[in-house]
Amino acid sequence: MKTLALLAISLLEISGLNAQTGHSPNDGHNHGTVVTAPSSNEDVVKLKETEFDFAKIPQGKPVYHTFEIVNTGKTALKLDNVTATCGCTTPEWSRDEIAPGATAKIKVGYNAAAEGVFEKFITITYNTNQTKQIKIKGTVWKAPEGPAPANASIDLLKKQSF
Repeated sequence: MKTLALLAISLLEISGLNAQTGHSPNDGHNHGTVVTAPSSNEDVVKLKETEFDFAKIPQGKPVYHTFEIVNTGKTALKLDNVTATCGCTTPEWSRDEIAPGATAKIKVGYNAAAEGVFEKFITITYNTNQTKQIKIKGTVWKAPEGPAPANASIDLLKKQSF
């Protein structure tokens, strides 16, 4: 009985050692192919500016700014998406491909509903999973309620005859 147990343990150890040894590349087994992703170190999108300050803008009056991007790569580039962080910021861009060395424009609109300081981020997605971020900022001043106040000087000029 002891001999049978020792034989079983020896067989288990030998099969464990066999499993530890590697297969040769040409042993008929498919070990899979290692695929390396193309290098993404080269950034193919260059932004002429990443931030724009509207400074002071009136409440309820839309403002716009155009950002320019350059395709610095060797192949045509297509912007997959341009998204803003809220509905008050609206990006517009061409869905056409951008040739190598060519420029494209992203027009960003902002409609200020609330007064105060604002900072909005817009994300540009290209090459399926690469992103860049641009930012707009400024201060919204409260528009006066109702019509403009009467100007007494105009009334005085209307009464005078020349």
